[in-house]
Amino acid sequence: MQTASIKWIGDQQFLGISPSGHAMAMDADSKSSKAPNPMEMLLIALGGCTASDMVTILEKKRQKLVSLEVQCSGERAAEPPRVWVKLDVVFRLTGALDEQAVKHALELTKEKYCSVAAMLNKTAEISWRFGIHPSQP
Repeated sequence: MQTASIKWIGDQQFLGISPSGHAMAMDADSKSSKAPNPMEMLLIALGGCTASDMVTILEKKRQKLVSLEVQCSGERAAEPPRVWVKLDVVFRLTGALDEQAVKHALELTKEKYCSVAAMLNKTAEISWRFGIHPSQP
């Protein structure tokens, strides 16, 4: 079993320690917003999980990925619990990339590999898009 630890550090601010020992600040007060709130961290987790998958899969497909940016946007339910109900994941890839290889990598991350997406699929409709930009000479 993995265990995370969260320590209250004042106001609505918390320090989370991941099971691997990494510290992350969180701020649940949207007015002070001194750190990401827990729901924002879920968006970051979704982007990080899918980005990692995309890089790994495209490397295995011998694609020449130069850069990758993932933008995750979402809408939350109006009433508590205010879960994510609609999410949009957009990949901006740069490199000499085959479109079919990118499509296949995206299918694999969304359908098979990304654990965060699998969990969020329980409450949210997730749309997925990508754009490929050629490398600069």
